[in-house]
Amino acid sequence: MLEIGIKGAMEYIVTEDKLATAVGSGSVAVLATPMMIAGMEGTAASSVQPHLDEDQTTVGIKLDVTHDAATPCGMKVRFESELIAVEGKILTFAVQAFDEKDRIGGGTHKRAIVKKARFEERAQTKLG
Repeated sequence: MLEIGIKGAMEYIVTEDKLATAVGSGSVAVLATPMMIAGMEGTAASSVQPHLDEDQTTVGIKLDVTHDAATPCGMKVRFESELIAVEGKILTFAVQAFDEKDRIGGGTHKRAIVKKARFEERAQTKLG
């Protein structure tokens, strides 16, 4: 059962493969915005997965976040999520990211509950 207030958290050390210079999102050697977003999404997704049916998962459908501070390689980052709304199959999360010194970003993220196999099958139909 999904209830408002479910929280998630994840952390890792920023490595070279997560830098803007490595992922093609910029020319500075700091945590890339796409990698920050992936951390936020992953934290939200994993926080609710245990509350879903075995054949269900969630997929990201909307992000409204800011990346407010740079994080260098070697520093720890922490991602936090909290489920703040459930509207049918649409879940809304408050998401935040922190490094060892500052809050580096935050905002909201929406995910949709889907049947995993059906979702993947429909995507494969695009191949013809």
